[in-house]
Amino acid sequence: MQELSVIADPAAAGVSLDPVRARLLAELAEPGSASSLAPKVGLARQKINYHLRTLEQHGLIELVAERRKGNMTERVMRATAASYVISPAALGAVAPDPGRAPDRLSARWLIAVAARTVREVGELLAGATSAGKRLATFAADGEVRFASASDRAAFADELAQAVTALVGKYHDEGAEGGRRYRVVVAIHPGPRSAGT
Repeated sequence: MQELSVIADPAAAGVSLDPVRARLLAELAEPGSASSLAPKVGLARQKINYHLRTLEQHGLIELVAERRKGNMTERVMRATAASYVISPAALGAVAPDPGRAPDRLSARWLIAVAARTVREVGELLAGATSAGKRLATFAADGEVRFASASDRAAFADELAQAVTALVGKYHDEGAEGGRRYRVVVAIHPGPRSAGT
């Protein structure tokens, strides 16, 4: 089982969003059969089997064992990943695109950049997984509390200058065998929590 799978196929995305199937995916973090899942989900075994076949057809679950029970064979299934993310690629032409509205200060542009990151890294992760290789990535996540809007603006300016300097220092357009990497830096307000 993979830790995370990025769903790019529109049909698989639709299947995963069905509330019953999403619940089955969560339950199948541990292997289970239609018989073992029926009481947990509150549906008849036959309905569970229908949903399991659909999830299997879209590669969201896999067969891990078959057990003979009398004159029947019980199929034990497991989710192919512990968690799933739906790639914006599943939306096709209506997927967010930062090129449509390149306003660095826009929340919509930030979402489009994040969507592009999910799409690109999801595609790369699928390829690396298929090849049995690791994908070289780096992410930093932090939190800062600004005293004022002017402090936030000054921080953003300094951060942009630092990133621009680093990119200029290490970028080598003519590097034979070099590989292009995308750098994304974002600042956005954190969600409000009690007392803040």
